[in-house]
Amino acid sequence: MKTFSITDVGMVRQVNQDYVFTTGKPLGILQNLFVVADGMGGHQAGDYASKCTVEVMIKEIAKSEGEDIERVLVKAIKAANREIIKEASGDEHLKGMGTTVVAATVKEQMLYFANVGDSRLYVINREEIRQVTRDHSLVEEMVRMGEIPREEARFHPDKNVITRAIGAEYDVKIDFFGHKLRENDKILLCSDGLTNMLEDDEIFDIVNRPEELSRRAGELINRANTYGGKDNISVILVEPFEEEVKACC
Repeated sequence: MKTFSITDVGMVRQVNQDYVFTTGKPLGILQNLFVVADGMGGHQAGDYASKCTVEVMIKEIAKSEGEDIERVLVKAIKAANREIIKEASGDEHLKGMGTTVVAATVKEQMLYFANVGDSRLYVINREEIRQVTRDHSLVEEMVRMGEIPREEARFHPDKNVITRAIGAEYDVKIDFFGHKLRENDKILLCSDGLTNMLEDDEIFDIVNRPEELSRRAGELINRANTYGGKDNISVILVEPFEEEVKACC
């Protein structure tokens, strides 16, 4: 497995409220873990919310044993949600904070993932780019209801209004899915700072370049910043069936 993660403040924001985590090593019952969280809130609340959410999830997953993957991921996200609500209620500066989260793990040929909010997970190969998460956003609801065409969604004035977030409600609703991977599939987790700047076909072209993961991930960030970098940008790229090159001697 090859992985690379990067996060960038962008060209407009003063603080990076995104937080990313990757490990190719076992954590609890999981063989690996990849997480992107995109925080929101005034003062330092957004970056605190994303970092706290991921840290709570890591702690919960690390102590998991004898449980199935869905239960482990959902339980970890619920624990993070409770902690964010608790912290926000006890500190005026953290009031109203929240974050999106998308988390994934690979086991053999299967990709398992959970998400809350509009940070995304894509599966990309040489034939197609496929968003396998569903945005929890007002605009996505409008698309599904047939109120606006999907082509207009990225430019809609309410595109950043999300309908689910960690810290918004005590009983958080979490999507969980499994997806069978093919040999040449690549996995992309990202915040909306990327997808609001780049079309899917442009992401497809960059991710399929014959370059190191670090160069491809860096180019995604650079391209988003070239187009304005209006938000923080986070990218995790995973090639689940590629071997890491080991240094010798």
